[in-house]
Amino acid sequence: MHAASALTTNLFLLACERETMKSLNQKMTVLGTVVDVQDLGFTLRLRTGDDLTVCVGAGTSFMVLSNLDGLIYDRFPDPENVPVLAGDDDITKGIKYKVKKYICSGHRMYVQGTFFQTEGNERFEALAVRPFHYQPDKFLFEHHTHWWLSQMATMADQWLQSLFGDSRTYDKSDFSRLYRTNLNIYGGKTDDDIQDMATLSRLIYGLSSAYLLLGDRRYLDAAAAGVDFQRTAFRSLSHDGRTIIWSHARRKLVNGNLTYIPSLAEYDAGTIPLYEQIYALAGMTQYFRITGDPEVLDDIMRTVRAFNTFFLDDSALVPEYPGKKGYFSHIDPATMRADSPALAHNRLRKNWNSIGDHIPAYLVNLILALDPLPQGAGKDIERFLKKCEDMLDLTTDLIIEKFPEVGCPYVNERFFADWTPDHGWQWQQNRAIVGHNLKIAWNLTRVANYYGYKGQDQKARRAMQLAEQLGKAMIDAGLDKVRGGCFDAVERKPRNPGEIQFVWGNHKDFWQQEQNVLAYLILHGYTGNNLYRDLFRDAAAWWNTFQLDRDNRGVFFRVSDNGDPFISGRGMAGFDIAGYHSFELNFLAHIYLRTYVYSGAGVATKDDRSEAGADFCLYFWPAERSQIQSLNVLPDFMSPGVLDITSIKVNGKERKFMAQEDFQIPLQPDELGKEIVVSFRSARLHKQ
Repeated sequence: MHAASALTTNLFLLACERETMKSLNQKMTVLGTVVDVQDLGFTLRLRTGDDLTVCVGAGTSFMVLSNLDGLIYDRFPDPENVPVLAGDDDITKGIKYKVKKYICSGHRMYVQGTFFQTEGNERFEALAVRPFHYQPDKFLFEHHTHWWLSQMATMADQWLQSLFGDSRTYDKSDFSRLYRTNLNIYGGKTDDDIQDMATLSRLIYGLSSAYLLLGDRRYLDAAAAGVDFQRTAFRSLSHDGRTIIWSHARRKLVNGNLTYIPSLAEYDAGTIPLYEQIYALAGMTQYFRITGDPEVLDDIMRTVRAFNTFFLDDSALVPEYPGKKGYFSHIDPATMRADSPALAHNRLRKNWNSIGDHIPAYLVNLILALDPLPQGAGKDIERFLKKCEDMLDLTTDLIIEKFPEVGCPYVNERFFADWTPDHGWQWQQNRAIVGHNLKIAWNLTRVANYYGYKGQDQKARRAMQLAEQLGKAMIDAGLDKVRGGCFDAVERKPRNPGEIQFVWGNHKDFWQQEQNVLAYLILHGYTGNNLYRDLFRDAAAWWNTFQLDRDNRGVFFRVSDNGDPFISGRGMAGFDIAGYHSFELNFLAHIYLRTYVYSGAGVATKDDRSEAGADFCLYFWPAERSQIQSLNVLPDFMSPGVLDITSIKVNGKERKFMAQEDFQIPLQPDELGKEIVVSFRSARLHKQ
């Protein structure tokens, strides 16, 4: 079927019995590869296999992909020998010139335009042509070594500017006075000055990740001040000091501050939801990777102890619990129990967040920091590391065993205490969030890397089986194969089997696009399957074309199916958007690309190596008070033999080191309180 006809059927005529409409015009965005070039247009092949004829006119603009940094990346060479036919006017000559310059077979690109249908005649006129690189089969977000670094630096600078103005030094008083969860789209104040703990922690994660990749001391100083503020403003210790519950938020009053311990969120109000406690650790754990701060680790340990004291379904601890493993999603702040009738629809429930979010929010980064056990660490840290490893095993096993459903491409996301799927919970009902399925694919691949590193190959294969199952299922059940990107909420049991049935619309949210990019990038890295590489490219193309707010140096929370942003009610920051997902994407996309992506059939040529940029570095600053004797520097869960350390510098001076297979660097006492830069090289890309 002609692509325009297919799109007409799918998008415009679902409720129309006629084969064609007498008059229709519709904005349309398509992603495809050029397969044929004409003087005044070209043919684009979509991922659906359809071919779409694109007409180019005088009003068509040609815009090479841009980043948040404002640089112009258009390096297309001027064409030679553009044919001029009799009767061509200046406008026609100009169109031919641009087509010759920007369009050639093999280029993958976005085209935005208007689709017309009149009495059965169809036409697609391009308004904007958006190529991704001046060379076919290359992409700026993949081959430009500073693409993700530049994006992260721009966002980090904007966050600090929006919150703290021209300040270049930061302390916890700055956060106490100036930190706000809600910022408008320009980064300015809103009427709501609430300070939400979980979004603060997510910003700390973003600033810590920015320092790890970029080494700018301002980011580390700001992260340190944020950690101090979180610990002093939101920490609630148990009577014996063994556990910590983090308050939901704080609000300034005319006289003093009001602290809210239970959540204020609509479906969690009056409870302590586990996902908020989980994300309390996101920032501190990433910060701990950099500094080894013992006080921060102590708070992390006491928070994890709270998870296993109050939220764990363990009948040995609470005889009234069923003891079916896993973590309950909510507890009552008055009784600290998950079976309190006051919890209403959240009583004795388990969900994706209470099980799966442990892994990306803190377990991966915590295990990276503590395994191998730091030299000189005591028995308490050794026992804690074992507890984290057990929690990783538990949550991984539960995801694999309880979440998939035979005959359905999507996982179940909410459960009763006995793991019976809960298809009646509030807004979720029997619905799937596409990003959660992709998040599972991404994180199970990370876990498979970890098990492979540990020599537990059977566990790795088990994790990868579900990771690939979901990665492949989402191609048809969650991705937009015409425009790119992934959708949001869908019905798990659509009216017409095999179709995607949307819950609220076919829009695309920024955090789910992050899962889309990272899932297919790491799946490609693990398997070498070029299908996953191509899906990563489509996902990254969508993110970099439509999710970036170039005017305000940030991201759009939500855009339409065609990439138009939803501005109303959305700002730079809020409860559901903070300095987390976008920074996490920048951080891991840069590391995964430098580690995994290569040209050709699997081995980079000599020329490819320099362009692919297989080298990268991370920055650390072990705290003087930590008294740590070693530093773990492995960037992410990775299979053995993937990375090599090529150099270590302390305060700018190179130091000798012995190659360590476990990526643990011994430290001397005089190296504490100094910048340590570790350079890595992809062993995969440099093995020939």
